[in-house]
Amino acid sequence: EVQLQASGGGLVRAGGSLRLSCAASGLSFADYAIGWFRQAPGGDRLAVACVSSENGPTYYPDDSVKGRFIISSDSAKNTVYLQMNSLKFEDTAVYICAAVRSPFCVRGDILYNNWGQGTQVTVSS
Repeated sequence: EVQLQASGGGLVRAGGSLRLSCAASGLSFADYAIGWFRQAPGGDRLAVACVSSENGPTYYPDDSVKGRFIISSDSAKNTVYLQMNSLKFEDTAVYICAAVRSPFCVRGDILYNNWGQGTQVTVSS
């Protein structure tokens, strides 16, 4: 059974940084793509970043995070990280990690079939 556990959220001032962690079990990073999503209050769940295989190619579908967020994976620790720098008020959301058995990152969220719980990120202006 695939299980994902997100952590690392919190309250941070605008311009600050946070690193989120997604601890995974029941899967091999070589066979799965892991994605980070976020959902603001009243908003849709949006894809933020994805990493395929073991620290393979990355994909940032959200232009607003390019150059500020970095996704990486550590297969020895079975953990995927989302380093978030230069945080903005509009980054405030619940951040959720998910996995799909695929050698490549996939668009959208419909194909992801393993979801963790979210971790709240709040950026104060």
